[in-house]
Amino acid sequence: MTIRPTGTTTPMVLLIGNYAADQQQSMQRFSSMMLQGLTASGVPAELIRPEPWLGNFRFAGGFAAKWLGYLDKFVLFPRRLRARIRARRPSVIHICDHSNAMYVQQAGATPVVVTCHDLLAVRGGLGEETDTPASATGRILQSWILRSLQKADSIACVSEATRRDLDRLIPSSKARGRVEVIPLGLSYPFRPLPSGETAARLKVVAELELDPPYVLHVGSNLRRKNREGVLRIFARAQRDWPGQLVFAGEPLSSALREQAEGLGISGRIIEVHAPSGELLEALYNAAGAFLFPSRFEGFGWPIIEAQACGCPVLSSAREPMADVVGLGGLLRDPEDDEGFAQDLIRLADKTERARWRGKALENAERFTTERMISAYKEVYRAVSSAR
Repeated sequence: MTIRPTGTTTPMVLLIGNYAADQQQSMQRFSSMMLQGLTASGVPAELIRPEPWLGNFRFAGGFAAKWLGYLDKFVLFPRRLRARIRARRPSVIHICDHSNAMYVQQAGATPVVVTCHDLLAVRGGLGEETDTPASATGRILQSWILRSLQKADSIACVSEATRRDLDRLIPSSKARGRVEVIPLGLSYPFRPLPSGETAARLKVVAELELDPPYVLHVGSNLRRKNREGVLRIFARAQRDWPGQLVFAGEPLSSALREQAEGLGISGRIIEVHAPSGELLEALYNAAGAFLFPSRFEGFGWPIIEAQACGCPVLSSAREPMADVVGLGGLLRDPEDDEGFAQDLIRLADKTERARWRGKALENAERFTTERMISAYKEVYRAVSSAR
């Protein structure tokens, strides 16, 4: 790849991130991770994202805020983006989330790479069952995203499952050979910690008990994350698993709390809202098992986070989770509550936990940020040469 001779401040890669008001934390982490990774590897890069100017007027209510956000994203930001492209003249534009694929129209002659994390919302807009239904305006938006993806010079899918969806929905992308599979690396340097350091970090979670070890789930209340299944599985295993159940991420909904009450396990549940990287790393380290019976994912980031900390993983046997877990975890159909409970009881044994801890650490070595960044640099070189 070559840098155009417009001065030392010109970035080689212009990264486009997500609208902050949408609170898509995983996508925000990915764009920041790309910026840091590229910079650390010696690639000049800059990150730009839509700013919530109009979307900040939340007093108008959620519906109005959504439409004001659309103005921020699709009217105000494209002007700013075009100005930045003219000023910086990047060699490559990298749209870090496929849901922003429509910005490819602002690129002009600059080659564009788009990272496709999943096509669940697109498929939901087409009427497919993905636990991601779309409204009338949502269907229009997802159709726009799909059309825009076809205009990218290269599409990097985070998993083979996402690539298969893309090949099916945009057959021309496969024919043109412009789709790559680049698995995610870690957005935080998760690793095994000394037990003393783990315990010190977890003191901020006052009600958390480390002995016996707890079961951990990391995620949100989206239906596809299957938190209701996590509650049912734990309830089935509660007599043989003496520890607590910890939910990290989004607070449980009132419906999930009512479900836990009905199952008789509410007194054993701990919620850790929006943990920092340091706290989440400690939670993975101290957990006896990481339970992730998700129905649909684009990749399944928490799986490799847990494995990198040596936490035994129980996850869905569906793709892409099964591919990400590899030989480093126990797999069941997401609806197999009894099977998951049996595997959880199996991990109550210290020897069995230690065996799966080793398998988890070994599998996690397949997913490094350095490998991911190196793969993107090759894609950048390819699209620059092609232009």
